[in-house]
Amino acid sequence: MAERIAFRGKIPSELTDLKMEDYVKMITSRQRRSIKRQSLEYKKLIQKVERYRSKGLDKPIKTHTREAVILPSWIGLRFEVHSGKAFEPVVISANMLGHRLGEFVFTTRRVLHSAPGIRATKGSKFLAQK
Repeated sequence: MAERIAFRGKIPSELTDLKMEDYVKMITSRQRRSIKRQSLEYKKLIQKVERYRSKGLDKPIKTHTREAVILPSWIGLRFEVHSGKAFEPVVISANMLGHRLGEFVFTTRRVLHSAPGIRATKGSKFLAQK
């Protein structure tokens, strides 16, 4: 059976037509306050998204605003969110509504070290040297 992607019982086509007042009632209070008290960077990002939509541009929207709450009008858009080192691609889907952009881009990576070097630890003296 195919997975049905929905947010609070509404399918993505219904969500893109949703007005901001109706969307605000569907999300939690923390996200609601964040949208209400938009920071300057968040306002600039919303204006940038509106410009991209009006011009019909297809390239990803680059942003450093990791704390931005994802809005229904952003479904289907591509963002490049800064991870602290590089811009990571994120495609917005209906599952992501109400979350923040930074939740989908990790700032730290798993560290894999190679074999211990000479004089690294007492146990490394029993390993074969290259």
